Amino acid sequence: MTISVIIPTYNEEQNIVRLIESLKRHGDDESREIIVVDGGSSDDTARLAAAAGAVVVKTAVRQRSVQMNLGAEKAGGDVFYFVHADVVVEPDYMTDIFQSLSRGYESGCYRYRFNSNNLSLRINAFFTRFPFLWCRGGDQTLFVTKELFRNLGGFQEHYLIMEDYDIIERIKRKSSFRIMPREIVVSARKYDTNSYLRVQFANFLVFSLYFWGASQHRLTSLYKKLLKTDQ
Repeated sequence: MTISVIIPTYNEEQNIVRLIESLKRHGDDESREIIVVDGGSSDDTARLAAAAGAVVVKTAVRQRSVQMNLGAEKAGGDVFYFVHADVVVEPDYMTDIFQSLSRGYESGCYRYRFNSNNLSLRINAFFTRFPFLWCRGGDQTLFVTKELFRNLGGFQEHYLIMEDYDIIERIKRKSSFRIMPREIVVSARKYDTNSYLRVQFANFLVFSLYFWGASQHRLTSLYKKLLKTDQ
């Protein structure tokens, strides 16, 4: 079995080399490839990723669902592992994924903790051990077998936001999903740029409207109005 790590990026020059070096240091080159799908960065993300040893695929489309599908098209692995550029991966990620597969799971994610000691963020992170959909998210990374991913049709490319929740919903209807009992580290930069309450309100509102059937345009427009983000 081989793993293709797929990283969608946009202006991640501050994080991409650290992530690639960590993936390479803790993984097995013969069983793993690293693919960065860059969505038109205006900084040095693509050049730095290539210099660090990743396969770089460029697209003019800055949209995670499209970028991750493109990475999956280029990938040669038996398992796809989707990772955001600003996370710190679990050193035993390959072992964890292979063990999950051997136990019959075709997909899964990690729990997480923030790179912050803020009590509210620690409480948020605590809930990622539970199997509720509102406790999930792309920051937790996602592994899925190539066969299952293709049977699902990949990410839905008309999704501008919430593409991670959508695919996990569809996975759970078809197959097994494991929350691995270890934590990866995710960035608190969204909370640093905005207040904790503002981010929580935005997440709650967008999540609720998503399940009430709001359009992708409305969800994206609302999210951008509520939060400042450099991504």
